[in-house]
Amino acid sequence: MTVGDWLDEVQWNAQGLVPALAQDAATGRALMLAWMNRESLATSLREGRAVYWSRSRNRLWRKGEESGHVQLLKEVRLDCDGDTLLLLVDQLGDIACHTGRLSCFDRSLEDGRWQATDPVVRDPNEIYAVRPADRDSGHNA
Repeated sequence: MTVGDWLDEVQWNAQGLVPALAQDAATGRALMLAWMNRESLATSLREGRAVYWSRSRNRLWRKGEESGHVQLLKEVRLDCDGDTLLLLVDQLGDIACHTGRLSCFDRSLEDGRWQATDPVVRDPNEIYAVRPADRDSGHNA
């Protein structure tokens, strides 16, 4: 199978994107959801780190390019429908979310309300040169 063949098996949406869930390879914890296109997926495999497609910036986004919280790629899986990727990663710095938390999935539904479950590990203002509200979040990238 050539490089193009495996990329052709992914069911890209109308914008040429596919959702990619990053999961901690050691703990199994869901870290974040982002988008990938053909170039970002191929680049991720070539570089051995998670590279996503930023919809707001309209360019490749190497996770950790500003924060240093790089995701080292351990394995890539494609779901049964071919329309979602699972990236098993080693999360450097133990922070995956732009809010300074371990995971973007930091709230739990309890009694009809979203309750924060995870503390801020590091203040985002210490991580980024620009305010986090001005940046992509993992699920909006």
